Amino acid sequence: MYKIFVVEDDEVIAESIAMHLKNWNYQVECAVNFSDVMSEFGTFSPHLVLMDIKLPYYNGYYWCSRIREVSEVPVIFVSSASDNMNIVMAVNMGGDDLIAKPFDLEVLQVKVQAMLRRTYDFKESSSMLEHNGVILNLSDCTVTYGGRQLELTKNEFKILQMLMENSDRVVSRDDIMARLWENDSYVDENTLSVNVNRLRKNLESIELYNFITTRKGMGYQLVHKESK
Repeated sequence: MYKIFVVEDDEVIAESIAMHLKNWNYQVECAVNFSDVMSEFGTFSPHLVLMDIKLPYYNGYYWCSRIREVSEVPVIFVSSASDNMNIVMAVNMGGDDLIAKPFDLEVLQVKVQAMLRRTYDFKESSSMLEHNGVILNLSDCTVTYGGRQLELTKNEFKILQMLMENSDRVVSRDDIMARLWENDSYVDENTLSVNVNRLRKNLESIELYNFITTRKGMGYQLVHKESK
């Protein structure tokens, strides 16, 4: 089932879009926190985004550019601002199409269907993991937080991927070492400690502090704190 993320601050419009698309068997979620759209985007991991241009805090162009930092998921702008300047701006900011308000819900559905068919019949969507606003891009081994991006080494990526895949629990050192061994990397207790400490230091370079905590005698777990 395809997942559609609706970023629209008019609740009536957002709900009408959601109800209509759900009737066509799409899984739909509407943005709630317009000051942090990326956290909801990362958690939901949609196949397509319907994005209004005029939004609280930051406009749709801003959020589209943020999405493009981590994903190639198609973005369709839905806006009353449909003059030529905004159409050009939408494309330049990474948008794939623009539907003018007011619109017919049937036309919207057909546009969504066509975009999904073109996008996913010919290529696989990029995958992401998200935890408290931190986004790990599985396609290029980068981590993004607060608009800042960090490229990870192979071992750093595997460690962070495993922790984010199991963000609700402690991951044992043995399990992490087993994952690293899959890549023919020689990893013992000391090597793992060095890799985790290096990962922590590198995460601090994008102002992500205390993201990985040590559970003595157990392993590691993600705990997000925004300050040192």
